[in-house]
Amino acid sequence: MTYLFLQQYWWFLVSLLAGLFVFLTFVQGANSQIFSLGRDEAERSLIVNATGRKWEFTFTTLVTFGGAFFASFPLFYSTSFGGAYWVWMLILFSFILQAVAYEFQSKPGNVFGTGCYRRFLVINGIFGPFLVGVAVGTFFNGAEFTVTRDAMAIGAPISSWASPWHGFEAVLNPWNLVLGFAVLMLSRTLGALYLQNNINDEALQPRFRRAVLVNAALFLLSFLPFVAYLLTAQGWAVGEDGTIMLEEYKYLHNLLALPLVLVLFLLGVVAVLVGLFSAIVRQSRCGIWYAGTGTVLTVLALFLTAGLNNTCYYPSLADIQSSLHIGNSSSSEFTLYVMTLVSALIPFVLAYIVWAWRSIDIPGLSRSELEKSEHKY
Repeated sequence: MTYLFLQQYWWFLVSLLAGLFVFLTFVQGANSQIFSLGRDEAERSLIVNATGRKWEFTFTTLVTFGGAFFASFPLFYSTSFGGAYWVWMLILFSFILQAVAYEFQSKPGNVFGTGCYRRFLVINGIFGPFLVGVAVGTFFNGAEFTVTRDAMAIGAPISSWASPWHGFEAVLNPWNLVLGFAVLMLSRTLGALYLQNNINDEALQPRFRRAVLVNAALFLLSFLPFVAYLLTAQGWAVGEDGTIMLEEYKYLHNLLALPLVLVLFLLGVVAVLVGLFSAIVRQSRCGIWYAGTGTVLTVLALFLTAGLNNTCYYPSLADIQSSLHIGNSSSSEFTLYVMTLVSALIPFVLAYIVWAWRSIDIPGLSRSELEKSEHKY
């Protein structure tokens, strides 16, 4: 295994984790609609308990994504998480609100009331996916930082943030906001599809279908323009001598140079559309599986497009030569090699997750089952 192979392998794993996380934000998407879909306490309780079965999957995947980035590409971790800390802290805080809400909303002596904690879930459901989308937008549009590799010799930080806003400046780029809105609408679409699949309730099913239609329309109206922008935008390319330069239509060139990634992207988009058609037109309750698979493939393809083919996945707007790519930001060859050996356990972990998911989901959630359940959120 060459050093380049190890770097690309770990970028693939990080990208796959990103895709899985975005799919699992159906928890946030469903929670953002607690009060619009649930009209009384019984209906809202069904929604909260349906997502309560899965919220730990989402949180664990987010933590694993951050851990994998730290282990495989530590310079990105120290630069972005240490520099743009306001954005990442707000994302983390919103997910902490979610955990607190699930654990305490039904506890005896809850002085704030169930409604307060459910509003915490709504806050996480809206701001969590939106801020994640804004943060990911900087992978394509750049961020304000500099990297000085010689600084370690004098004990100074190797990277520094060039903006006093420490991440908030990302909202000044409208395309970051567009991607943030697209991720939010995607999470709400997936959330409605998940509830449609998971909850057995005749009164709620028509509302779930309407929610899929409305949110999917808003998602497509924001995601498709972002894709069009991306395919015509400049990208940060790495030359043969390591010099970083701007290249016209870089991401379009990447898709054409990486046909397998292009196939993944097209398959992902088609799968999402099939899931939406299945849920809205055929009124099938299996749309989440098509759309979920499509989401993973599409996000995976976008991340691969951002990081492969000599592309800077974290461009610097303050100093173009400080831009990060998999070649100048990864761990040592030995570290990546050892981690690759450990990653052989991943199929076993995935098998356990699938087994746990199926065990939780059988049978689907209904009012009668919720009344009999010993564990309620």
